[in-house]
Amino acid sequence: MATSPCSSSGVSSSSSSGLGADAGLEIRTRSVEQTLVPLVSQITTLINHKDKPKRSDKTLQAIQRVGQAVNLAVGRFVTVGEAIANENHELKEEMSVACIEARRAGETIAQLTDVANLDHPESDSHITIFTDKTGVVKAARLLLSSVTKVLVLADRIVIKQIITSRNKVLATMEQLEKVSSFQEFVQIFSQFGNEMVEFAHLTGDRQNDLKDEKKKARMAASRAVLEKCTMMLLTASKTCLRHPDCESARINKDGVFHRMRLALEQVIEIVTDSRPNGENEMAPISIYSGIKEFKNKVEGLRENLYFLSKENLSTMLEVILEHTEDFTDSAYTSHEHREHILELSKQAKMELEHLVSVWMQAQNQKTKDLMEDLEVAILKTCQCMNELKREVHSAATSLAADLLKYHTDHMVLKALKITGVEGNLEAVAEYTCKLSEQKEQLVEVCRLLRHVSGTEPLEITCIHAEDTFQVTGPQIISAAETLALHPSSKIAKENLEVFCEAWESQLSDMSMLLREINDVFEGRRGEKRVYLSLPRPGEQAKIAKLGLELHLLTSDVDSETEKWEDQENEIVQHGQGMSSMAYSMYLFTRGEGLLKTTQDLFHQAEIFATEGTKLASALHAFSDQVHDDDKPMLLLEAEKLISMCKQLQITAKSSVQGKSATFTKVDACILKTRNVMTLLCQLLPLCCKLLRKNKAGNGCLKAAPPWREDRIRTVTNVHSPERRAEAFGIKSLENHVTNMTFLESK
Repeated sequence: MATSPCSSSGVSSSSSSGLGADAGLEIRTRSVEQTLVPLVSQITTLINHKDKPKRSDKTLQAIQRVGQAVNLAVGRFVTVGEAIANENHELKEEMSVACIEARRAGETIAQLTDVANLDHPESDSHITIFTDKTGVVKAARLLLSSVTKVLVLADRIVIKQIITSRNKVLATMEQLEKVSSFQEFVQIFSQFGNEMVEFAHLTGDRQNDLKDEKKKARMAASRAVLEKCTMMLLTASKTCLRHPDCESARINKDGVFHRMRLALEQVIEIVTDSRPNGENEMAPISIYSGIKEFKNKVEGLRENLYFLSKENLSTMLEVILEHTEDFTDSAYTSHEHREHILELSKQAKMELEHLVSVWMQAQNQKTKDLMEDLEVAILKTCQCMNELKREVHSAATSLAADLLKYHTDHMVLKALKITGVEGNLEAVAEYTCKLSEQKEQLVEVCRLLRHVSGTEPLEITCIHAEDTFQVTGPQIISAAETLALHPSSKIAKENLEVFCEAWESQLSDMSMLLREINDVFEGRRGEKRVYLSLPRPGEQAKIAKLGLELHLLTSDVDSETEKWEDQENEIVQHGQGMSSMAYSMYLFTRGEGLLKTTQDLFHQAEIFATEGTKLASALHAFSDQVHDDDKPMLLLEAEKLISMCKQLQITAKSSVQGKSATFTKVDACILKTRNVMTLLCQLLPLCCKLLRKNKAGNGCLKAAPPWREDRIRTVTNVHSPERRAEAFGIKSLENHVTNMTFLESK
C-alpha cells in the first residue's frame, strides 16, 4: 500500500478568547498541542487587555513586553521552520508560505502593542491594540493558524522518517527471506537488528506522543508483535537454513515473516491515519459499550420523550442480547452463568416492553402519575441492564482466571519439548492436539473478555491477545514437529523454546489484562486526571518512565510469588502486598487509580516501606532455616532491604513546598520504590533456591521446570534516553515558543 505522510496531523482548537486555528488542520499529537499552549496564553492575555479601562504605565509596559516577546519568539520559530523547508523540498512551498504568514502576524502584533512610550495610546494618530481592537484579533488568528501549520508540517517529517525506516526494514526482511548461507544471513540480520532498533525508537516516541488512546493501544500491540517476532525470525530462519528440506520449518519461518509484515503495515496505518484501499475502520462492538449507550438513551427519556423511537431502543437491546449469545453458546461458560444470562435477557425484554408502554402513554398524556410510572420503568430497565453487565463480567473474568490458573504449569509445552527431543512423532502429535484445544479455549476467553473490557484501549488489547494465541499456537506446533523430525538439532530445540516463551509471555500479559479489566469494572481506574503537582510535560514524561519500570517490576514479582503453593507464607504475602502498592503508584503516574493526589502517593510510599521492613524481618526468621554457608548472603540482602526502606520512609515523610519541590519528592519516592522492587525481584527467587537446596520449605514451592533453570532472561532497557525528533523540527520549534515570558497578572 502506498502511504503518504501528508495526511498525518493538523489543528482544530480554540481558546476562550475566540481565537481559532485553521479548521482544515487537526492536532493529533501532544508535542504539537503542548508547543502551542504558551503562544495561546500570551495572545489570550493581549486580547483580554485590549478592552480593560485601566491602563497604568506598568500595564502598558507589560503589554509592550509581551508583544515584543511574541514577535521575537516567532522570528526564531520561523528561522527554524525555514531551515526545515530548505532541507525538505516536498514541503518547501507550504512551509515557506506558513513562515511568511507567521512572521507578518508577529510583526503586526509587535506594532499594535507598541504603546509604552505613548502619552495617549487611544490616539487616532497611532494605531494600537486599543484603537484597532479587531486588528489584533485578526493578527492573533493568523499567527495561531500559521504557527500550527508550521508545526504540523514539521510533524509530517517525523512521519516520513517512520515510513522510511519501515521501508528499510521491509527491504532487509526480503533479503533475509532469500538467503541460502549462514554467513550471509548473519551479516544481513545484523543490519536488520540495527534497523529494527531505530524503528522501535521512532515508533515508541510516536506512541507516547499520540493523543488518541485507542491509537496508542493499537500502536502498542503492533510494536509488541514486532519486538517478540524479531527473536522468532532469528531462530526460525536459522532452523530453516539448517534443515532446508523440512516443510514444517519452512511453514514456521513463513508465519513469522507474514506476521511481522502485518504489524509493520498497521504501524504505518496508525501514523498516517489511513486504511488500506480506503476502508473505514470498524470499531469493535462490545456488550459493555452497547449497554452504556442503551442506558444513556433510556435515561434521556427523562428530558425528552420524543428524541428517539421505540424501534430504535428495541433494536439496540436486540444487538446487546445477540452479543450475549457469545456467552450462552460458549462451551466454556458455566451452566449457572448461562442460566443467569438467559434469565436476565428475558427480563430485559420484559422491562423494555413495559417501559415502552408507559412511555407511549406519557407522550399522549403527560400526567404526574404517568411520569412517576415512567421514572420507575426507567430505573428498573437500567437496573436490569446493570445486572446483565455484572453477570457477563463475572462469567468472562471467572473463566479467564480459572483458565490462567490451570495453565500456569505449562505442562503441554514441557511435554512438547521432551517428546520433541526424543523424536517421538506420535507423542508430539498427541500434545499438539492438546495445545490446539488450549489455544481455542484462550481465544474464546479473549473474545468474551473483550465484551466486558470497559474501555476501547482494553478492547484492543483483548483483540491483540486473541490474535497472538491464534497465531502462536500453530507456530509452536510447526516448531515442535521440526524438532521431532530432527531431535539432535540444537537450533530446532532453541527455536521451539523461543515460541514457547512467547506463549508464556502472552499468558502473563493476559493475567495483567484481567487485572486491569477488573479495575475498570470496580471503578479503580477512572478518567485520566491532570496532576497539578507535576509542573511540566517533560517532567511528567520522566515520571511516566519510572512508572513504566514499576509496572514491569510488579509483573516480575507477581510471576515469582505465583510459584508458591503456600500463598499464606509470610514472605509471599509481604511480596504480594508490596507489588500491589507499587502497581497503585504506577497507576498514579498515568493519572489513574485510587491515589488521587501527591499526598496519597507519599502516604502509599510510607506504607510500602513499612511492608518492606516487615518482609526483612520475615527474611531474618527464614535465615534460621538455611545452612550456615547460605545464611550470610540472605542476611546481607535483608539488610539492604531495611536500608532502602528506611531511605524511602525518610523521603516520603519529608516536608516540601512548591511545585518543583513536590515534583522532586514524587520523583524520589517512585525511584526508591523502583529500587526496592528490583531488590525484591532478586530476593524471591533466592528464597526459592534456598528452600529447594535445604528442603526446608515444607512443600511451599512448586518444583521449578528443569528446562527453565538455565534460561537467560532478556529485559528491555527501560533506562534508555527518550529520543525526540530534534533534527526534524518539532523540538527546536517548541523551544522557541516556550521561551516566551508570561504577562504578569494585574
